[in-house]
Amino acid sequence: MQDKPTQLFPRIGLCPGDLNGIGYEIILKTFADARMLDALIPVLYGQSKAFSYYKKNFGLESPNYSLTRDARQAWDKKFNIINIVENEVKIDPGTPTEVSAEMSVLSMKRATADLNDGFIDALVVAPDGPIVAKSNLDYLLSFHKATDPLRVMVNDLMRIGLATDDMPLNDALGLLNSRYLVSKLTVFAQALSTDFGLNAPKIAVMGLNPHSGHDDQVVAAIAEAKNKDIFAFGPFSATQLFATGLWKKYDAVLALHYEQGILPLRLMTTGGCASYWAGLPVVCTAPLHGPAFDIANTNQAVPDDYRKAVYLASDIVNSRKII
Repeated sequence: MQDKPTQLFPRIGLCPGDLNGIGYEIILKTFADARMLDALIPVLYGQSKAFSYYKKNFGLESPNYSLTRDARQAWDKKFNIINIVENEVKIDPGTPTEVSAEMSVLSMKRATADLNDGFIDALVVAPDGPIVAKSNLDYLLSFHKATDPLRVMVNDLMRIGLATDDMPLNDALGLLNSRYLVSKLTVFAQALSTDFGLNAPKIAVMGLNPHSGHDDQVVAAIAEAKNKDIFAFGPFSATQLFATGLWKKYDAVLALHYEQGILPLRLMTTGGCASYWAGLPVVCTAPLHGPAFDIANTNQAVPDDYRKAVYLASDIVNSRKII
């Protein structure tokens, strides 16, 4: 029997999200470019029949896939699939169902187990649907409760950390004190060093109030961070930072709430947007969009965000290996 080749590239696990959303479409379109296989080893935790179903519908000739039962046996230069179930599963594009939710959960459970065991080097998750009780992120974080993760959004131009994530603004305001912000700045600075290879990264911190006035907690957090040799600056208003191009002088930006960070990132996107959770011992990334049931199976989904998430995962894995 032929021996397995030595692994040369990061082994990237892929979760397709909701079976009836655009997950399989954006995966297919991403890996239709054979050059993707020159930099990483993809391992899809899904269903080969669903993969073939969507592939046929979109008329895509590639990628050709190989089945494997163990991520450690995944082949270089091939698209690998681990079937999470063997039985036939009903596909209803555009409609979230109990079955599609179950497949999303099974995919995440199998992939997360392999990620935590080191069988894959990173995980890229496509969006799940509304029926899933616990989101992919919540499930992943349940294994790393001692960490203080920070969601970082990335495009080809900038990196924006979210001090508070996708939550009601009133809930976010209840968290934003100086101790909390220093903790997030500490995680961010460390991640910029280990995950992006930046030496002494400079972080611009956004203010909360108009013109960044009366932001006493933010000012105190920046001062304390500097005492810990973290290069934090600000606070800056959105107008100061983005309308004038001042953000270009910094390696990253810490936004205080979701809308404050997502808007400039989306407005200044050239090659897709992705996010990952800094501060975790494992690497997990995701595209910045939902399952898009309204356009599922219509060949309209654009894979830019997903492709960015795949490359981001690979780049972070490689950067951590250097440290």
